[in-house]
Amino acid sequence: MGLPKTSLRLMVNVYWKVFPAVKQELDYWKKRAATIPDQELQTQALASLETKRFHCQGGAVYALLAGDKWREAIRFIVAYQTISDYLDNLCDRSTSLDPDDFRLLHQSMVDALVPENDMQDYYRLRDERADHSYLTDLVQTCRKIISTLDNYEEIYDHLLRLNQLYCDLQVHKHVRPEERIPRLQKWYQEECGGQAKLSWYEFSAAAGSTLGIFCLVSYSLGRRIPAELAERIRRGYFPYMQGLHILLDYYIDQQEDIEEADLNFCSFYDNQAYMRSRLAFFIEQANNQTRNLPDPRFHEMVQQGLIGLYLGDPKASKLSGGQKMTKQLLRISGGSTWFFHWNTKVYYRLKRIN
Repeated sequence: MGLPKTSLRLMVNVYWKVFPAVKQELDYWKKRAATIPDQELQTQALASLETKRFHCQGGAVYALLAGDKWREAIRFIVAYQTISDYLDNLCDRSTSLDPDDFRLLHQSMVDALVPENDMQDYYRLRDERADHSYLTDLVQTCRKIISTLDNYEEIYDHLLRLNQLYCDLQVHKHVRPEERIPRLQKWYQEECGGQAKLSWYEFSAAAGSTLGIFCLVSYSLGRRIPAELAERIRRGYFPYMQGLHILLDYYIDQQEDIEEADLNFCSFYDNQAYMRSRLAFFIEQANNQTRNLPDPRFHEMVQQGLIGLYLGDPKASKLSGGQKMTKQLLRISGGSTWFFHWNTKVYYRLKRIN
């Protein structure tokens, strides 16, 4: 599968190749989840596959970087993202508020990237444990793909760094509500000190994306990448591309998170104008970083696709000031962003009709 050079060609690849392959993988995991004996674990597994399937669909665009091994890349991306979404549900919607439980659950995401690690009883610190090997099968699927990489040593440190940030965030943001912000602020100080150009909540958002991991693994499936390039890819995605991804996700979920009493990083901006200026800053910085990557046009289209996708969601226009925010950010992003935005809006209209 050649790497698309235009937004139209990208969408053709996504709709006709990527999405059908993602559906096939998700259908398999949905059947596996339905066999989970514990009712609570089954509920959360099935809910994550149903309500967060677009995470797998969006992440799987990186499979195009894997060349002839794009199906292997999709298998890894879907399995890894499914672990992420399942654990997010277990921490966010289930029965525990124990940070040690959350840390142990997320050790599965580390083990998914390190085939030589011993597997663990990831449910050891919670009451619900019988999952018919669902989580360990997801981990093993990722490990099989990782084990085929020729230059794993070059990307190892970068994968583990991005994974560590992600897992740390998931632990800190899911503890007791009164502990969340102090823990996140302390973590931010430990990681960044006073040097960062980001606030604690922007840093937290950047840590919450899996895009850099998908990019590194997909590239490594398709070619040998030297250590210098692996570092450039990590820096190209963290913090700005990943931060833009998650801030947009939080932006459109503001009303839902108020109703569910969930932590939303966009709620910490002083006002709409300041939030708009910071999102514009992330767009600018992500543009600057992705220009230094191989295949810069592809990464530019991914960024524009993220903006068009999230701002094309009906939830965006229902927010206070949402239409104004959308127009200004689309204008700043330019290029193919309008195409992806229009495409997303048509998709939601057709979905509503059907």
